[in-house]
Amino acid sequence: MSVQNVLNLIKEKNIEWVDFRFVGLTGKAQHISLPATEVDEETFVNGVAFDGSSIPGFRGIEQSDMVMMPDTETAYVDPFTAHPTLIIMSNIHTPEGERYDRDPRSIAQKAEEYLQTTGVGTTAFFAPESEFFIFDDVRFENGMNKSYFEVDSEEAGWNTGRKEEGGNLGYKVPVKGGYVPVAPIDSQQDIRSEMCNKLADAGLRIERHHHEVATAGQAEINFRFDTLTKTADNLLKYKYIVANTAREYGKVATFMPKPLFGDNGSGMHVHMSIFDGSEPLFYEKGAYANLSEMAINYIGGILYHAPALIALTNPSTNSFKRLVPGYEAPVNLVFSKGNRSAAVRIPIAAVTPKGCRIEFRTPDSTANPYLAFAAMLMAGLDGIKKKIDPRALGYGPFDTNIYEMSDAEKAEIRSVPGTLDEALDALAADSDFLIEGGVFTQDFIDNYIELKRGEAKAVAIRIHPHEYNLYFDC
Repeated sequence: MSVQNVLNLIKEKNIEWVDFRFVGLTGKAQHISLPATEVDEETFVNGVAFDGSSIPGFRGIEQSDMVMMPDTETAYVDPFTAHPTLIIMSNIHTPEGERYDRDPRSIAQKAEEYLQTTGVGTTAFFAPESEFFIFDDVRFENGMNKSYFEVDSEEAGWNTGRKEEGGNLGYKVPVKGGYVPVAPIDSQQDIRSEMCNKLADAGLRIERHHHEVATAGQAEINFRFDTLTKTADNLLKYKYIVANTAREYGKVATFMPKPLFGDNGSGMHVHMSIFDGSEPLFYEKGAYANLSEMAINYIGGILYHAPALIALTNPSTNSFKRLVPGYEAPVNLVFSKGNRSAAVRIPIAAVTPKGCRIEFRTPDSTANPYLAFAAMLMAGLDGIKKKIDPRALGYGPFDTNIYEMSDAEKAEIRSVPGTLDEALDALAADSDFLIEGGVFTQDFIDNYIELKRGEAKAVAIRIHPHEYNLYFDC
């Protein structure tokens, strides 16, 4: 979309405000709104100024002036504001006009540019499956003398005996019993459909939606794959629309990986493939799972660099509450066809040559998608460049249920890091593949590790309520 087309859209839709957005290191969108009457061609040439020192992990107060450079291709009308508003994503530049090397969106674009210089292919496609919960009530507090959380849902399995409903109608979702039941067990068909309608109006191609495995309102909506940066843009749009539609219904949506103890968490399974023009490069008919050697090497790069990669794809302390055996969490660093207990799965049902892809199941939605997708691509490209063979390294294929293997057999399988600190240690030790081609910088990686160490420490020093169960009567 050209600048003139954006200006025409502002007039056609009677837009009153233009909301310029960028993304910080943690993946949260930030925004500044300008009156539409103040937006003209020069806005797209000169950008929109903001204070970088107020964004965690960006710049100090002595270098705080930064500029949002709008990307006109991302424009869409906000479906929630009372005053007609146009949303536009932006890249971050320095006042001197240079691309800011800590800008996650610019890093994603540099990863796409690097792919084209390698001669491997022209385009990388990504498709995330970002799961979430829809709750009716959320309460939490942390202080010197108290620490707790409490969530509730009208369909939660623990509410079969609740009297406050004015006549309990039953039909609750059992623990691990929520995968695709029909109504009245699935009480959230309409809210998910409304989310999908708004997403479609905002430009996403919706493929399907359904209730997920966990009790208490776990859901999934799938949208069509796209190129790396566009998919990251779409994921931010997806999270924004899901969260605000839930709010319109008097509910709350969360993409937190593990909000409930004892049931499945929410992942962000990421499907990936590489094309050369219109030719799919991951397909080879008759090979294992119809995968080409290039795809096998790409998997090798993902699994070899996985401990470091996970610092970017699962970058929260809560991520590692999900990454435990027994809840469909892909903790095993192996690959397999159709096997959901492996970190890398190759979908084989109803797959065409152009649909041939790999699925990295470990990530979750606390990830900044621009950084996570860029890092996955860089790991895969390193595997192709170095011809990393996951079969030779003992990464599979494993076509059996790994969760049912003996402890001795499982001991031979490499697992994901157990904590955020372990993943950050791995990233500190293995980051050269990210720096290749100047996609990430060492400054970015060092700064990112420092920021995330702070999160890990903030959780580690706080008293956990379960410690009272274990130790109060010592």
